[in-house]
Amino acid sequence: MMQYEHENEKLKDQTPCAGARADLKMCLLQSECCRVHKKTPRECLKTSDGTVPDECYALRNTFFECKRSLLDARQRFRGRKGY
Repeated sequence: MMQYEHENEKLKDQTPCAGARADLKMCLLQSECCRVHKKTPRECLKTSDGTVPDECYALRNTFFECKRSLLDARQRFRGRKGY
């Protein structure tokens, strides 16, 4: 999860999977694709030119699994993935 400067600092978005979404967003915004090439994070995820680190793709999969677990009734007992 994200590291905050202050201990009591929390995300404004308290929806399920908000932490995974925020981690993915920060990873993409700090990538070379967004900083140097001035593309949007969505455009950067679609490219495979090596300017986006593999960590961001792993975070995308974690976010996807978290969102999918919201629809899976079995996950009510197991808990959401991505935490």
